[in-house]
Parts: sequence; structure tokens; C-alpha cells
Amino acid sequence: MTTARIPAGDPETRGVRLVAVLLALTVVSGLIDAVSYLGLGRVFTANMTGNVVVLGFAAAGAPGFSVPHTATSLVCFLLGAVAGGRVAARRKGGSRRAWARWTLAAEALLVGVSAVVAFAWPDTAGTRYALIALTAFAMGLRNATVRRLGIPDLTTTVLTMTLTGLAADSRLGDGTGKRSPRRTASVVAMLGGAFLGAWLVLHHGLGIPLLIAALASGVLAVVASGRE
Repeated sequence: MTTARIPAGDPETRGVRLVAVLLALTVVSGLIDAVSYLGLGRVFTANMTGNVVVLGFAAAGAPGFSVPHTATSLVCFLLGAVAGGRVAARRKGGSRRAWARWTLAAEALLVGVSAVVAFAWPDTAGTRYALIALTAFAMGLRNATVRRLGIPDLTTTVLTMTLTGLAADSRLGDGTGKRSPRRTASVVAMLGGAFLGAWLVLHHGLGIPLLIAALASGVLAVVASGRE
């Protein structure tokens, strides 16, 4: 029986493994949602599960929620996902590494522009809509790519099924807990990103956490490999 070998010098093997990259992106998602929920009027731009619920609250007239803000986030996220799907179709069968790097570079650019807007025109209605649109589009683009990469338990934005798997497949449930480290790391990453993002928003405004998120995505775009 022979084992498939990766050719020496294969570009796909160069850089940080995708598991580590996606965990870092989960931290970025926590930062982005802290900015959007705490600074842009109780709207999510990374977690669309929460956003659909928020839209229901807003439509029912619950105070503190906005239908226009939430609808803008949902629409821009979907547009980003459409763009990500088209890129995936064009790059089908191509370099996984190049595909991931292109998407992360686009995310870094979009979030970077949102940071510039937050610094240049703080606390205006136009700024809020611009930040919602830019970050939601970036998250849609990223989610479409992550979905096609198909790495288990690392969606980077949603933890419901990750937490379900963590409990159900644990030794207390009906499994061996084989994937528990990866799932636990994903939960910790999101929690850490949300904590850091909330602290920065409360003490330093919206620009700095967005800038950190953009820089993190940019660095990941440079170092990502095509290996799981």
C-alpha cells in the first residue's frame, strides 16, 4: 500500500495551515460583531443567525433595533456570498491557497476601508450604513469561501452546531470527543474576539477594532497555505 506524497516545493504546503487561519478568522468575527452590535445599533454583520432574529425583533417594534440597519446587513451579506460563490466557481479545481489568499485580501481591503470611514466620519448615520454594508459584504464573501473549503467545525462565524457537536460527540454524549479540541478552540476564539472587540469599542470607538480586524485578515492573506 502506497501513501500519496506531496510534491517537494508544492506552493500549497507553504504557510500556515488553514485550520489555524480559520481559528484566527473566528477571532476577527468576534471583533466585527462587537463593532456592529455595540456600535452600529444592535445589528450583526458576521452572524446572520442572530441577525435574522434581530430583524424579527425590529419588525415587531422592539426598542433599540432597526429594520433598515438589519436589512442592509442581510442584503450586503448575501451580495458578498454571491460574489464569493462566483469566485469559487471560477477557481474550481484551482489552487486552494491562492483562492483563500484572494478572499482574505478582499476582506482585509473592505474592512480596512470601513476603518478609514470610522476614523474620518465618526458618529454619523451615513457612517453607520457604510460600516454595516462593508463589513457584511466582507463576511458574506468570506463565508462563501469557508463553506467551499469544507473544513469541519470551523465556519468562523456561527457556533451553534459547533457547540452541539462538542456536547453530543463528547464522552458524556455518544462519541469519543475526537474533535473536541478543534471545537473548543473555535468557541474560545469567538469569545476572545468578542471580548477584545467589546473592550475596544467601549474604550476606543469603532475605528481601532476595525483596523485590527483588517490588519489580521491582511496578515492571514499573506501567510495562509492550502493545507488543512
